[in-house]
Amino acid sequence: MVTSVMPVAAPSTVTVHVLLFASYAERLGFERRELTLSAPASIGTVLDQLRRLPGGDQLPAKPLCARNLAHADREEPVVHGDEIAILPPLAGG
Repeated sequence: MVTSVMPVAAPSTVTVHVLLFASYAERLGFERRELTLSAPASIGTVLDQLRRLPGGDQLPAKPLCARNLAHADREEPVVHGDEIAILPPLAGG
């Protein structure tokens, strides 16, 4: 008996959970939101999508970002279910 294996296509979209803090949450009007993006996607794709929302034009060019609690740059890929945090500048004392 011959069986063939059908190739499994990569998903065409990924859904990520976005968290905004402090002034970023105020500017965009939410603290958390799910975004569905075309795959493949990156942190940069998330930022581009956020910038299309009302208030998103107020995000800085290079905000501090984290993917699943680890610092991430714009080129880092994202996968379905990732948590992406967009953090305003931090200060301590």
